[in-house]
Amino acid sequence: MEGIGINLPLLVAFVINFVILFGLLTLVLYKPVLKILDERQAKIKESIDQAEQIREQIAHSEEQIKTNLDTARKERQAIIAQATQIGERLKEEAKEGARNEAESLITKAQAEIKQERDKTIDELRQEFANIAILAAEKVIKETLDKGKHSKIIDEILKESTTFKRN
Repeated sequence: MEGIGINLPLLVAFVINFVILFGLLTLVLYKPVLKILDERQAKIKESIDQAEQIREQIAHSEEQIKTNLDTARKERQAIIAQATQIGERLKEEAKEGARNEAESLITKAQAEIKQERDKTIDELRQEFANIAILAAEKVIKETLDKGKHSKIIDEILKESTTFKRN
């Protein structure tokens, strides 16, 4: 085989050297590089997974914030409605209280007026009775003449302070 220019022992030595070098490179370089590439791929996949989880959490948080805002809006409207109802009720209670107080004052004033009227009527009756008694005394002292009787009653009425005209 020397005609072609191939040296067999040298070729075998090159092949053995190549196999040894390939084995050493596989052990020393190829496996660590694969390991580093696998680790890097795992980190990239982990980062992508984390990014996906963060995106899902953000979407969930946005949804929850939207729900909370809707709930807060509804609660605010309910509170406003409740405050309006309370205001209306207080206004009605104040009106009712004022109405009751006015009615109480009217009733009290009517009672006082009636009491004053009754008192005045009693005083007039008492005065009239006194006048009648005085008139009767004068009539009894005088003769029972009709003309004198009328004249005496007129005099007594004129003398009475209650029936005098101012």
